[in-house]
Amino acid sequence: MPLFEVETDAHIIITWASGEEAATAVVKDAYPHDKITRMTKRPRDTWVISKGALGIVRNLDPCTTARDCLAKASGDKVHAIRLYMHETGTDLEQARKVIESNMVMGW
Repeated sequence: MPLFEVETDAHIIITWASGEEAATAVVKDAYPHDKITRMTKRPRDTWVISKGALGIVRNLDPCTTARDCLAKASGDKVHAIRLYMHETGTDLEQARKVIESNMVMGW
């Protein structure tokens, strides 16, 4: 089954569907008020997000450091961001992206 990337005015959805109509139905079911702005059939059946696109370009493992900061902060995102900035020397925006990404992954 093909993998589709569907961009709406509020979301980017990655879904497997038998075709464009089925992918549209998935989006309309999940987000009925969103307007589809772009739909792309991915050339492969996997989805990859480049760490460089997220701004993660250092040699240290952001997951381990971010998860350590989240643990030290008892899950407090703002405190974890401050700790991450202090430990890695990254700026606020980069630290926010890394901490939030790790929170989504279920630190």
